[in-house]
Amino acid sequence: MIDMHTHLDLYPDALQIIDKVNKINIFTLAVTTSPKAWLATSKVFEKYENIHVSVGLHPEIAEAKANEVDLLIDCIKNTNFVGEVGIDGSTRFSKSLPLQTSIFKRVLEECEIQNGKFISIHSRGAESEVLTLLKNHKNCGTPILHWFSGKIKELEEAISLGCWFSINPIMCNSKKGISLISRIPKNRILPESDGPFTAVKNKTIYPWEAINIVNTLEKIWQCNHDDVIYQLKINLNTLLGKNYGEVRNKHVT
Repeated sequence: MIDMHTHLDLYPDALQIIDKVNKINIFTLAVTTSPKAWLATSKVFEKYENIHVSVGLHPEIAEAKANEVDLLIDCIKNTNFVGEVGIDGSTRFSKSLPLQTSIFKRVLEECEIQNGKFISIHSRGAESEVLTLLKNHKNCGTPILHWFSGKIKELEEAISLGCWFSINPIMCNSKKGISLISRIPKNRILPESDGPFTAVKNKTIYPWEAINIVNTLEKIWQCNHDDVIYQLKINLNTLLGKNYGEVRNKHVT
């Protein structure tokens, strides 16, 4: 139904599943790992009305793709969606942390210049640093924290900053993930798959399976399946200011 963060171009069978993704999901955000990937993927996916491609530069490959930063900044003006961008503070990528931070700062600055974008943000192990930059660039648009895994205090700060959150089935399988999800306002949650880098029982999660978070949300929100689906559709329409798919006339508190 909705996938707010997927690496659709990186599925081994991307060209075989794209028609199904476009048919089943009313909205799919295909994030990219580099601006050159965005340029290529946008051409391939442009005929699919329910699939939108965001321009990004993944923090894990900041060093390898540093020569594409200027291209990234230039591409931002040509799309409403930016991602995957952000900072990864894990030990494995500590060497590139200053570079990652510099790139993310430039992205936010450009988003401000371009009157705001929808930004899918990676923040693993660097939640505090990401939130500090968002506080300093409040006109960057709408931050959507992908697979947020920070502390409760950081979550509360992100909520106060107006951040949205895309959550995936993997988060629903851990106590910490469920604890975080239960504290996020229900009107700021959207599904994501983060495929093909996520798997449940050794099976890769596909974009149409992002909606499986509904099973967990039913329990957290104490409402039925249809009400959760309704809320997620309302969230999507509220976020983007458009009507994606039919929404029945019902009020969910």
